[in-house]
Amino acid sequence: MRTFITGGALLLASSVAVNAAMSRGEEKRLREAADVLQELHATPDKDIPADLWEKAACVVVIPSVKKAAFIFGGEYGKGVMSCRVGSVWTAPAFMMLAKGSVGFQIGGESIDLVLLVMNDHGMKHLLEDKVALGGEASIAGGPVGRDARAMTDAQLKAEILSYSRSQGLFAGVDLTGGVLKPDPDSNEDVYGKGIHTADIVERRTVTVPPPADVFMRALQRPASTLN
Repeated sequence: MRTFITGGALLLASSVAVNAAMSRGEEKRLREAADVLQELHATPDKDIPADLWEKAACVVVIPSVKKAAFIFGGEYGKGVMSCRVGSVWTAPAFMMLAKGSVGFQIGGESIDLVLLVMNDHGMKHLLEDKVALGGEASIAGGPVGRDARAMTDAQLKAEILSYSRSQGLFAGVDLTGGVLKPDPDSNEDVYGKGIHTADIVERRTVTVPPPADVFMRALQRPASTLN
């Protein structure tokens, strides 16, 4: 019994220390990602089809990507990813979207991005140092609405389905040419030194930090939108 209590106390102390390291920017990223999902699910006719959401192995949300960044290049999007283990979502891993060799053609002052990783093979790619969208991992703009039966052959075969929101409207978007990679600094800030993306979403060696609760709730799609 004494060993159990001591171990629990150490775990609690460790958890508090790790969560205290989360920056305001990382908390803001989680809140904004949650807002994107909540607003997406609020309009079923413009939402990601329920059957695709239920099949997805992982979800990546990258909020508030600025239009100017597409023009001048460099690192231009920071977001979070969670993967599904049965009906449970893992703690969020922090991710970055970087510009590849192909330019993006997206209007609006800023956009939000949602990526559905449709299988474990696609998830494995995201655990690497970086993955070229459309290269190592196939990607296609995803369908919008209640029914996914009208998907094209490219969408059916894609490992990742991508969506954007601009001025309140969601639509499928082609992100071919982008590079998605882990955000190691944020992952270590939140979970501790030496923690990698695979530790968070594959090996699940960390717990969900309290500031991420809002994002975890947003991943639980309301039952009304599944019909």
